[in-house]
Amino acid sequence: MARIDFHSGVANKLSYCCRLLRKILQSPTAEIPARNVIVIGEVDFLKQLDKELWSFSATDFVPHAWSHDDFAAETPIILSPSFKDPALQELPHADVILNAGPELAEDMQALAERFPRIIDIVSTQTKELEAGRERYKVYRGLGHELHNFDQSKQA
Repeated sequence: MARIDFHSGVANKLSYCCRLLRKILQSPTAEIPARNVIVIGEVDFLKQLDKELWSFSATDFVPHAWSHDDFAAETPIILSPSFKDPALQELPHADVILNAGPELAEDMQALAERFPRIIDIVSTQTKELEAGRERYKVYRGLGHELHNFDQSKQA
């Protein structure tokens, strides 16, 4: 069974994703045993994330690439617009998948078998909240270990 973390009520998804990706890369511990991450999201959001990962911190470098880039296999963070992206099948990444979009993978069982850690980011927008609730129900129905981190309560 995969561990699935829902980070809900995220006011600024772009900034939050940058900080979370940095944390994942900097802390391969028992809490976050990860070496690499695939980020799934809508193309416009991923383009913003790509740009922001280069500039959100003056002291940190968060290496990342698009799934179709020649050097993607050697890069710890991969950006992809869809779970159906054929390039993902060619990549060795199998630690964490971060869903920053509304999409739900067609084959959740296969996804959970490949990735022991699934992170789902849900903003405060109504459309995203509704989609997030639906994904939560699917994950719960499959019997996965679910954890919710409500960011709306954070200062």
